[in-house]
Amino acid sequence: MNSSGTTASAELGLRLVVPDRTSVPLVARLDYTSDDPYAITVAFHTGDDEPVEWIFARELLTVGIVRHVGEGDVQVWPSKGTGERTINIALSSPFGQAQFDAAISPLAEFLHRTYEIVPAGQEGDHVDLDAEIERHLHS
Repeated sequence: MNSSGTTASAELGLRLVVPDRTSVPLVARLDYTSDDPYAITVAFHTGDDEPVEWIFARELLTVGIVRHVGEGDVQVWPSKGTGERTINIALSSPFGQAQFDAAISPLAEFLHRTYEIVPAGQEGDHVDLDAEIERHLHS
């Protein structure tokens, strides 16, 4: 895991849950920056192709550690199994659906570092609204 005063990144081992009840191990890279304090970018490495990137609300992943959260395209919830605590992430898009599970502890450690960079409730202090409006007006 890497972090600086304004960014954090980590590699997270995931398991892709497939219909026949087996799982396929994958690695995802998580990136956070205070420039976009509400979001975490997750790049799923699925082989030789370019990684598949999704952007998650930081709060969605945080709340998903303790209870089911999300509607539609992204849902996150803790596992109810025994043994190692895991988190489930279900993704849906026009191109397909996928469900992953991962150990909670490395994700929680990464999230903790993001909250050290930008504490909860202070995200708005790191957003330049004028620059964001300008960027959207000229895109």
